[in-house]
Amino acid sequence: MGVGSWIGWALIVGAALVAFLSRAIFVLPGSHLRLPATAERVLRYAPAAALMAIIVPDLASSHGALSISIGNPRLVAGLVAFALAAATRSILATIAGGMMVLLLLR
Repeated sequence: MGVGSWIGWALIVGAALVAFLSRAIFVLPGSHLRLPATAERVLRYAPAAALMAIIVPDLASSHGALSISIGNPRLVAGLVAFALAAATRSILATIAGGMMVLLLLR
């Protein structure tokens, strides 16, 4: 084996160790590792922020281009679904209402 193959394997092992340790650091010490109250408050919003980062770019684009207008059916349906979620707090109403508006606009 050449030097290049060893470097590749070393990079793979190093990346695996970094990935494992960055996730295991919160589990291994048990209850000894406590985050500050501010960090815990901020981390409560992480799932919602990640979901928005996935959904909003899809809603704001039409045919591969940015389309923030009333002519974009996905954006209109997403806004209706958001309004339903805020008003009813019902997952079923949110999904059904958003999909119904999307089907009607298409």
